[in-house]
Amino acid sequence: MVVRFFIDPDTGLPHIEQHGISTSEVLEVLRGSSYHGPGREGTRVAEGQTLNGRYIRVIYKESEVDGLLVVITASDLTGNAKTAFRRRKRRRS
Repeated sequence: MVVRFFIDPDTGLPHIEQHGISTSEVLEVLRGSSYHGPGREGTRVAEGQTLNGRYIRVIYKESEVDGLLVVITASDLTGNAKTAFRRRKRRRS
């Protein structure tokens, strides 16, 4: 799986860094046993927990041609979204 990150044209850094999330945390969620589901406008959503315990939601788009994943943004899971993820995780265990 090849992963690329949306680069903010103003800073030249991955957009996710504006949300305080590192590329390694995103990769942990994408590769780990997290929830993957449909998003809006052809995107996908991955939710999961990093090795250090942080809960993250990743919005990405998958290329049908070459299997490339482009990470658009990521943010911390909080409130009801975090509760729902933890509930789904318990049910699968």
